[in-house]
This record gives sequence, C-alpha cells and structure tokens, in this order.
Amino acid sequence: MEQITSYVKPELLVVAVVLYFIGMGLKSAQAVKDKYIPLILGGAGIALCAVWVLATCPIGTGQEIAMAVFTAIVQGILVAGLSTYINQTIKQLGKNE
Repeated sequence: MEQITSYVKPELLVVAVVLYFIGMGLKSAQAVKDKYIPLILGGAGIALCAVWVLATCPIGTGQEIAMAVFTAIVQGILVAGLSTYINQTIKQLGKNE
C-alpha cells in the first residue's frame, strides 16, 4: 500500500475513502452491474480530482492547462485504484478460511 500512497497527493487520500463509500452505495443499491462500478469510480475520481486541481493550481498558459488535466486524470485513476484496493482488502480480511 505504501507504493500506491506514495504517488497519491496526501490531500487527495480522502477522495479514495469517498469513492469507497460511493462504490459500496452503488453495490448495495444494485443500480448498476458490479462490472461497471470500477469505471464509475474512475470517472468520479477524475472529476473530484479535477475540482481539486482547478481550485489549487494557477491555470493561465497552455502548459498549465495540460499539467492540470494530466494531474487530474492520473490522481483520479490512482485514488479509484486505491479505493478498490481498500475494498478488496476489507473483503479478504473478512473471509474465514
């Protein structure tokens, strides 16, 4: 887990927890098929990270815009992956073998 969290900005770790709860809500509501939940969480992660990037970074030049887009996408995918990792860890710890 340390390898994953070393790439995620500390301010965005809370987004992984939010995505975990969104995923649990989607699963319990049975609103979508389970196979689509990671894709939805990925999109939500990118969107939430984009809000954070837009709120915290100066965006004036083309280079700054490109960097903001890149950061939002990469951080969004990482936090979505982290939320899935949290979900799987909890499932595995709950198994009786």
